[in-house]
Amino acid sequence: MISAGYAFASAYLKGEEARLVTSEYVDRMLRTSNVQDALGVIRETDIGSYLEEITLRTFDDIDEYLWVYFRQCLERLEWFKLLPADMLKVLRAYMVKYDVSNIKAALWGVSTGRKVRMIPVGIIQTHGLLDELASAKNLNDIMETLTKCKLGNYAEILEEHEKHISGGAESRLLAEARLDSEYYKDMLDTTRATKDGALFSKAFGVLIDLTNVQIVSRGIIEGMGPDAAEYIIAGGYLITERAIKDLASLQMTDIPHRLENTQYADVASEVSSSYDKTKSITAVGELIDKHKFRLLKEILSPRVLSPLMIAWYLIIKEVEIRNLRLVLKMIVDGMPLEGIKEYLVL
Repeated sequence: MISAGYAFASAYLKGEEARLVTSEYVDRMLRTSNVQDALGVIRETDIGSYLEEITLRTFDDIDEYLWVYFRQCLERLEWFKLLPADMLKVLRAYMVKYDVSNIKAALWGVSTGRKVRMIPVGIIQTHGLLDELASAKNLNDIMETLTKCKLGNYAEILEEHEKHISGGAESRLLAEARLDSEYYKDMLDTTRATKDGALFSKAFGVLIDLTNVQIVSRGIIEGMGPDAAEYIIAGGYLITERAIKDLASLQMTDIPHRLENTQYADVASEVSSSYDKTKSITAVGELIDKHKFRLLKEILSPRVLSPLMIAWYLIIKEVEIRNLRLVLKMIVDGMPLEGIKEYLVL
């Protein structure tokens, strides 16, 4: 028998999906010339109606309120008493993604002495300690904040890798890779214990695979060679750690052949071809993000009455925020919008 909680969550999340900024809205936004007109296009969407009530003068204003909106969407889900417990577990585990991002920002701030901007989403934000993290002067300050927020496992990683963090940019990146690995490990542990845990593991395993392909591709482009394997994440779905390490010693043009028996062969081929034409390392990330979305959609979006629904909701809301940030940034900067679609996830 279907529980009332799953019936409620399914109806709510499907209703929210119907109020997204779709590709049709984005096409119309790309034909506008100022922020007011662009926001007018999406006023009938949920995020559009939210932004209509706010005065936005700069892109920093836009950026801040887009993330505040996203946080409010997550908080609303947490408030629902009928939300199934396993959906709530997935939501809270997923949110740590933004804590990891903010920890990385704090590390960068400590190493450079520069002021950093935080994403106002996650457990640290919920504890009201995001400003404290942003103001950290040293590694101990960061670890103390994480301990207060019950993110002690991440504080332990920073302590274990203290020598890497203080050893320059490359060393700091190695510590950051361990933070990412911890996040994915926790996410996989959480989702395996829920209904449809096998499909969750597949979805996040695919995400790890493509993230590793991106890490290796960037490493090859930047001339790191086999050293790029130090930054990979464990727990992939189809590509073993050994296979990823082998990829790191290849040329970009060789990777599609090595992945020809996986669902990632076309991804690798497109990435290699795009880089050969543009020589843009940014394009590598943009293309892989598109394929992440496509493959996750195939796994997650058909499901109803399942905790998979909340993972799909989080992903499509992130994509919505990502696309809006990019479109509105280009408009604010007065940049031509003709070629922007290739960087959007639609």
